[in-house]
Amino acid sequence: MSSPDPAWRQLISTIHASGRKAALAITGGGSGAIGELLRVPGGSRLLIEARVPYDVLALKTFLGFAPEQASSADTAIAMARSARAHAARLVPADTDLVGLGATAALVSDRPRKGEHRFHVACANAAGVAHCSGLMTKGRRDRAAEEDLVSRAIVLWLAGACGVAAPSPRSLLDTDEHFAETFVATADTIDQLVAGELDRVTALPDGQMTLSAPRPPLLLPGSFNPLHSGHVLLARIAEEIRQQPVAFEISVTNVDKPPLTSETIKQRLAQFTWKSPVELTRAPTFVEKSRLFPGTTFVIGADTAERLFAPKYYGDDEIQMHVALEEIARSGCRFLVAVRIDSTARVRALSDIQVPRRYADLFSEIPEHRFRFDTSSSEIRARNW
Repeated sequence: MSSPDPAWRQLISTIHASGRKAALAITGGGSGAIGELLRVPGGSRLLIEARVPYDVLALKTFLGFAPEQASSADTAIAMARSARAHAARLVPADTDLVGLGATAALVSDRPRKGEHRFHVACANAAGVAHCSGLMTKGRRDRAAEEDLVSRAIVLWLAGACGVAAPSPRSLLDTDEHFAETFVATADTIDQLVAGELDRVTALPDGQMTLSAPRPPLLLPGSFNPLHSGHVLLARIAEEIRQQPVAFEISVTNVDKPPLTSETIKQRLAQFTWKSPVELTRAPTFVEKSRLFPGTTFVIGADTAERLFAPKYYGDDEIQMHVALEEIARSGCRFLVAVRIDSTARVRALSDIQVPRRYADLFSEIPEHRFRFDTSSSEIRARNW
């Protein structure tokens, strides 16, 4: 499969650099994904091993049992778990390890009774995410179906590695069926709400991970609801910094009740296949800086102004300086957008009296690049 597209090569390069390790097991179709991953330099950072147990006996030996049907979601899941278990013996115990299993039924030299289909699953410490696609018979030849499944495998692996990528759904025509599911090994959101975890990352495919790389740009908020202003601000921040942005929701808040698990899941649903979301128990920026050292936070000027309000530090100005000094030492910075405050004033970074010693922590997004005057609370009021 030839993939000269620079964007495709960049996606694979980003997967290589994700910090994950991966083990692949593929049968029935889609083995070209292995070549695609190794066609781009850097594959040794990602790939531990790749197996193609194509024969019935080879697949039985790999899994330790004979599957009822070779091309099924259950078989792909079993392959993903087996691939991860095999590879776990080859790496340190704390390795962020992904096992991928894929199985397909494609054009053959004999008439096929069943559907032309593929199933791809990825298993990690948080659980298993799997997808299935049905391809219309006769629409593609064997080579085209192989190319489609190979690309679907790479895209699904990207999501498992915390890399934002299109859904494999995008490879199918609109009249062809696609489905996806994530099964967690434990309800990590409940663990976060209970205080057992400090940070959980929801990947674009809905998978949860506990060890995603720290995002270079983070846009915190409640996102109740997520609206076009948030999306535009994220895009402008990415353009200015030339780095990808993630969103962050803190389940605890300085002056509001903690979010429930159900509320968190509802808000996360807004980000499916759009962006990773960091779920934290870090309501203040000093706490966020401990979780995400070196990260730039994308905030509105109204939020930036509160960073210098002693009332948010128990009316203790010394504590304010202690917090800001800690943020500075962590290497965190702030990218500040124009906002309308609660009194309808247009506020920009230039309107805030930032002590000179902290001036280097802040950069401004020019008003001509971004200004969005509608808030989530106004949207909620309109929809009430």
